[in-house]
Amino acid sequence: MESFGGPTMGSSYSIQYVRHAGLPAPADVRVQVEKILADVDRQMSTYRSDSDIERFNDLPANRCQAMPAPVLELIRVGEQLSVQSDGSYDLTVEPLLNLWGFGPQAREEKVPTAEALAEVRQRVGHGHLRIEGDQLCKDAAVEVDFNSIAAGYAVDTIAAKLEALGIHNYLAEATGELKAVGKKLDGSAWRIALEEPRDDRQVAERIITVDGYGVSTSGDYRNYFEQGGQRFSHTFDARTGAPVSHTLASVTVIHPSTLMADGLSTLLLILGPERGWDYAEQHDVGAFFVMRADTGFVTRTSPAFERLSAGKTK
Repeated sequence: MESFGGPTMGSSYSIQYVRHAGLPAPADVRVQVEKILADVDRQMSTYRSDSDIERFNDLPANRCQAMPAPVLELIRVGEQLSVQSDGSYDLTVEPLLNLWGFGPQAREEKVPTAEALAEVRQRVGHGHLRIEGDQLCKDAAVEVDFNSIAAGYAVDTIAAKLEALGIHNYLAEATGELKAVGKKLDGSAWRIALEEPRDDRQVAERIITVDGYGVSTSGDYRNYFEQGGQRFSHTFDARTGAPVSHTLASVTVIHPSTLMADGLSTLLLILGPERGWDYAEQHDVGAFFVMRADTGFVTRTSPAFERLSAGKTK
């Protein structure tokens, strides 16, 4: 078994795979993986001013910029998820994140005034974006944030590269999003621990086995602030311009595409325990919901999740 990892996207990545004769040297595999991560960072990072998307974000209204194909692909995925969620999920919420104190240009975590919120909401909405050939254009000063899908895209791209190199038994993970394919060296399945969403420590809520699927968990329990006895998370509903305020603490999604698992886990977290559940059932999404309750946490599992995971608990 080979394994390596390192920093990426403000977090980390890790690769584990079963080595056999005829594969490239592990150092060469690592070079290929880190090139993919560097490309994603250069194209999609909101934390470096020279990335393709941040240069676009700096443009005023009614301007266009040539973009690499992966950026345009993610714009299209974001539009699809926005339409399917009636506008609750949106890639252009970065000005809202900054206003509330969560984004790259954030100053202070606080509840904004109604006037400030109304001004910023004029610069939010995927409808202000359009693709013309290889160019991304905007008719308002919108800013795109790929944090809800970039890591999933990176994992899928790494998985495709591993397959092309002849590696067919692996677990690829970036910033917590992962894809597991095949078996471990001893022939057993890849086992993934889903955390209970607690602020103070990590507790495995459930163990699932995965083969051929991406897995993504989105939660509101790592990044939030409290004001006036109310909790404000970094998960935003673009329709209201405010953080979500329901009882859904985290959602894990299993999907053949890690990109879609990444986006859908965020989408379901935004929609909440009722609308999110209805969406998962309607679209046959494999989803594991963890809700806050007076006694701690309660969980709910969609039929597709039971079908796609082996469903083994500790």
